Amino acid sequence: MTTETQLFVELWVSLASLLRSYTAAHGLNGDRQATVELGEGRITVRHADRWLDLIRAGRSVNWKREDGSCGVLELTEAGRLKSRRGEEVGEEEMDMAAEAWARELMR
Repeated sequence: MTTETQLFVELWVSLASLLRSYTAAHGLNGDRQATVELGEGRITVRHADRWLDLIRAGRSVNWKREDGSCGVLELTEAGRLKSRRGEEVGEEEMDMAAEAWARELMR
């Protein structure tokens, strides 16, 4: 396994851990829990009828929600998620993205 491959595996595991932590934190007030399933190339988070499915191939991450919304992100070496919308490119810290997903799932 190359160093770059190992880095993206570690970031993937970290993303799953962040999703576990943030969904747990958002569920404290209402005694609600989400399930977070981690696989080599897939993370699935479920709460009631809401879900988030993340599929990783190398640094590329395809995401899909229960409402049909979807997109593609890219893991960066700095632990951020990069998105492209047309000509626009943006980066977000991985923990901020995980918190936003958890908040949406647990509302």
